[in-house]
Amino acid sequence: MNKYIFIKDLFFIIPTAFIAGAGLAALQDGIYWIGLFGFSLLLLLGLSALVAAWRWGGGGKALAWMTALAFILRLAAGVAVYFSLPVNGYDVPDDKAGYIFTDAHRRDDQAWGLASSNKPLWSAFDKSYAADQYGGLLALSAFMYRYLSPDVQRPLLVLTLAALTAALGVPFFYKSTRLLWDGKLAAVSSWLFVLYPESVLTGGAQMREPFLLTFIAVAFWGFAGWLKQNESGEKNRSVWLWLGIGIAGLLLVSPAMALALLVLFGGWLWLRGEKARLPWQVLVGVGGVFLVGVLLLAWSLSRQHDFGGGSPVGVILNWIRDSVKYVIYLLERGSGQIQNIFSKMNPLVQFLFVIGYGIAQPVLPPAFFEPTTLTWRIIAIVRALGWYVVLPLLLYSPIAAWKSEPGRARRLWLWLSAFSWLWILISAIRAGGDQWDNPRYRLIFFGWQALAAGYAWLWWRQHRDNWLPRIFILEIVSVLLYGQWYLARYNSIGFHLPILVVLEVSVVLFVLTFVGGWWWDHWRAGKRRA
Repeated sequence: MNKYIFIKDLFFIIPTAFIAGAGLAALQDGIYWIGLFGFSLLLLLGLSALVAAWRWGGGGKALAWMTALAFILRLAAGVAVYFSLPVNGYDVPDDKAGYIFTDAHRRDDQAWGLASSNKPLWSAFDKSYAADQYGGLLALSAFMYRYLSPDVQRPLLVLTLAALTAALGVPFFYKSTRLLWDGKLAAVSSWLFVLYPESVLTGGAQMREPFLLTFIAVAFWGFAGWLKQNESGEKNRSVWLWLGIGIAGLLLVSPAMALALLVLFGGWLWLRGEKARLPWQVLVGVGGVFLVGVLLLAWSLSRQHDFGGGSPVGVILNWIRDSVKYVIYLLERGSGQIQNIFSKMNPLVQFLFVIGYGIAQPVLPPAFFEPTTLTWRIIAIVRALGWYVVLPLLLYSPIAAWKSEPGRARRLWLWLSAFSWLWILISAIRAGGDQWDNPRYRLIFFGWQALAAGYAWLWWRQHRDNWLPRIFILEIVSVLLYGQWYLARYNSIGFHLPILVVLEVSVVLFVLTFVGGWWWDHWRAGKRRA
């Protein structure tokens, strides 16, 4: 058929799409044949795209496993959550309807309302549909319902689209990483990209994150291809197409992420010394995209859809300031322990506490000890374990980059580590200590975190210095310390230390690990030179 899809592929894709579509249709209400047609058509197109992307990405068993598992894990997790929450969740509307995220529930209901009305789909972009701040995913979901499920709302249809989209980003991410670096880093970072639990969870839900991750991966491929063609002198206009598709998708779903990605790419080019080689047309285009992104972001944040209260930048800054105040208020109001801690802190320390608490989310010890249902406990433990595996590698990544050979590569890895941590801090400030919004915001640029973590792991495997073990030991001790506090609180086992004491001990351990580790390495290096 073409260079990436063969006739023989259809002998696998068509029956797989039909069988899976039949199974998913049987799990949903409504007229069966309509559900069968909708699911099967979506899977036929989606699986064809995955096979084409896999072959375009270089093929091979490793990439095939990555792409297949990315889709299967997200679809399976989404279906499992959809059916387990109503019977083993809380007695709240989201759980009873099978939605793990409130945003997904509200957006999906409004998408069905729009699809079943006489309104045009672009109505999703006005403020009468407040469930989606930007409107892009709401319009896409409504399109799916209007044309593939017109008889009844089938939440698994949009969930399947999210899982397919998430998996589609894997070949783009893998090929970009392999093009710019090597197969080892591509393998490690791509497996993190595929298996990270927060990504699996949101990829099996009606959320923006799987679409954002894939649009960023597509833009990454366009950017990586442009960098390589600059080095080789070849001209391939398709890289601009991929970059444009990625940026356009981000502008549609979340303009702020398009702006953040442009900042990342701009810093990358500046550190590589590529800024002088950019044609003026490219600079004008990037400036135009940045301006459009600012206007779209301000428009979506302004309640009146105008800038009567000030300039677009003023609207954005006011929203950020009010959001930070609000999340701190919610954090303090939601927990007696937090109220107790805040009462003993000045505003600056409160702000730093919110950042630290946000970085620690989802916190691992309460996942084991706080009273909850079995379904929610499994979700909490898996989410927290995933983050607590990646977090030490991210803490180690700037250390590994700093200790590498001076040059362009070192500057780049320092920049990628800095950007990853800047985004983690922004997420912590924006979402405070919320155990759902914080990890979800952080996830959007997880591709770069996976690169930094993969680089850190490979660097440590080669050099075997003491820093990564120190960081893991610090994390384990901190988890045990807070675990004992939660165990004493909920099960009355052991000493119930005041939470402020536990917090102070953990801060001291953190400072001692990094300051003491630096001093020890410096002292040993001086002794060897002597």
